[in-house]
Amino acid sequence: MKKSIVIGLHFGFWFCYLVLTIVLLSLSLKGEENSVVDKATVRVIYFAIIPSIISFYSFYFLIFRSIRKKRFIRAILYAIVTSIGASLVGTALIYIFLGVESLTRAQESVAVGIIFISFVCLIIGIMALVTKGFLRWYEELKLKEELKQKNHEMEMALVKSQLDPHFLFNTLNNIDILILKDAAEASKYLNKLSDIMRFMLFETKTDEILLSKELEYIEKYIALQKIRTANSSYINFEIKGSPKGRTIAPMVFLPFIENAFKHTTNKKLNNAITIIITIQKETVKFECKNKLDPNRKLKQESHGLGNTLIKKRLRLLYPEKHTLAVEKTDTEYSVSLLIKG
Repeated sequence: MKKSIVIGLHFGFWFCYLVLTIVLLSLSLKGEENSVVDKATVRVIYFAIIPSIISFYSFYFLIFRSIRKKRFIRAILYAIVTSIGASLVGTALIYIFLGVESLTRAQESVAVGIIFISFVCLIIGIMALVTKGFLRWYEELKLKEELKQKNHEMEMALVKSQLDPHFLFNTLNNIDILILKDAAEASKYLNKLSDIMRFMLFETKTDEILLSKELEYIEKYIALQKIRTANSSYINFEIKGSPKGRTIAPMVFLPFIENAFKHTTNKKLNNAITIIITIQKETVKFECKNKLDPNRKLKQESHGLGNTLIKKRLRLLYPEKHTLAVEKTDTEYSVSLLIKG
């Protein structure tokens, strides 16, 4: 919390305390002579204001520290000693500046006064603990929010760093195959790769991009994947609805598309991969299905983006605003992702 706010809280507390003291003093001395009023005012300053200040800041710094360290017995002893000590300081100041006759004529009244002001100092001290506790709680809450935000940013950076190399590795392999098959077409697809790299270097650094750009990026990625097969019906990609004006987090759908291409081995099948993106007013739905060979056992790979990381990224990007359903059979693997907003 800013120092100016803390100072303001302290100033407000003592201002209210002073006003309350003046009101009570005025009511108790109503109709008294000026000399009596003057002496009473001095007594209040020495016997109420100064002990209260001593008690407040002793509790605020010293006793609160003991409580934080869970030294409760020590804190209680400090509280009792501080309250009585502050009261005795006030009594001593009255004696020094106004004389012994200004205390009271009866020694019993002096003892009662010390006990009473000790109780007041204890109450003031408790209020100091409450004030310090509130300020400490607010600072810790703010720190936790800052740490949570930093942790979120670090996790997002980690996810992106794991996404980018995997995608570039696959894309470069595809371009390499294309150059070997048909050098005349290489320039066309190299331009697509250039656009994709530009997209990844600049567009993915923001939290959101236009949905139209994301779809354009996916289309270019699919075009690069299709060069590995002569089957024009190998993949069915369809967009329903208009992406105009809509935004989305970059590279949300790509991991599922990458996995579909990776696990679909028979490139002679028609509609081996089906991708449908449905854009509605409040939602964007992504559906991806790919056919599997039940006789082929997939090897576990150490690279690429796993489902755990994909789900983690979605939780970070769209907490409570997405629904992900993954189903797998012997012949088909399907993903359905619904994003709200």
